[in-house]
Formats: sequence, structure tokens, C-alpha cells
Amino acid sequence: MKRFILTGAPGSGKTAIIRQLELDGFSVVEEAATDIIAAAQARGTAQPWTHLSFIDQIAGLQRDRQIRASYQQDEIQFHDRCAVCTAALALYLGFPISSFLAGELERIKRESIYQPQVFFIRNLGFITPTEARRISFEETLRFEKIHEETYRKFGFDLVEIGPANLAERVSIIKATTG
Repeated sequence: MKRFILTGAPGSGKTAIIRQLELDGFSVVEEAATDIIAAAQARGTAQPWTHLSFIDQIAGLQRDRQIRASYQQDEIQFHDRCAVCTAALALYLGFPISSFLAGELERIKRESIYQPQVFFIRNLGFITPTEARRISFEETLRFEKIHEETYRKFGFDLVEIGPANLAERVSIIKATTG
């Protein structure tokens, strides 16, 4: 099975791309951070990203989803983010890389979980705030740079998907995966 990561800054269009790939019949694995944020906010924590435990909660859910998805018999899977994104998020938030996250980063490297090519979805030139996405466009640019540097540090090759309409972006991804 080939597992490809889609990553990029918040609001870059990853979710729309993942949804279209799913509609086109591909297996997809959902992003974890948005679900962690929604669950925490439902429990009354308005800004869960201010708590150190936030990073490990994301890494744990990502790991669980990746392991569950590994039982599927699909030739290609697309993952909306992975633990490398969580490491970038920790850096962005000024948090240390926890021992759990470090272990997860080592596991995905040791087991070659993901393809070395990562689809890096570039920002669209604007940001639309949501309950889970409370970030300015300027901050998304900083976050995008941290993501890019983190993936390169971990040895991944970035396949840049620039701003374009949804069909064009999905077409580039499909052509690259063969």
C-alpha cells in the first residue's frame, strides 16, 4: 500500500482536496487536530491548543487512525496530515517535542509508513476563519514555512500543489501517484 500525506497551512484547501479524492474512490484518512479541537470545545475548553497535552492528543489520534487504515486493502491511501505536521504545530506553538511525539516520528520513519513524496498544498492567498481555525493569513504564512522546513528536516520530498481550482489540484495529485 502506498500512503501519501497531504499537508500545508490551515485554509490551504486540503480538506476540499481530500473530499474530492474520496469521492473519486480513494481511501482517505482524516485529519486529527480539527476533531481534537471540536471535542475539547464541546467539553468547554475554548482554546485547547494552549495546553501541552494538545500535541500528544493529536499524535495519538493520528497514530490510531493510521493503524486502523493499515488494515484496508487499498492500493493508495491519502492522509490529511501526519505526525510530522504535529511536530510542525508544536514548533509553531512554542511547545517541546514530547517523548510520545518523538516516538511516533521515529516509528513512521523506521517503518516507512508514508511515501517519501508529500503533497504540500500551498496557501490560496487568503484564510477563512472557523471555530477550529482562528489564525490570521500572516500567521498561516509563518505556519506554512515551519511545515515546509519540518518536512524537509525529516527527509521528505515536497510535491508542491499551488493555488488553482480544485479539479486542477486533484488532477496533479492523481497524475503524480500514477
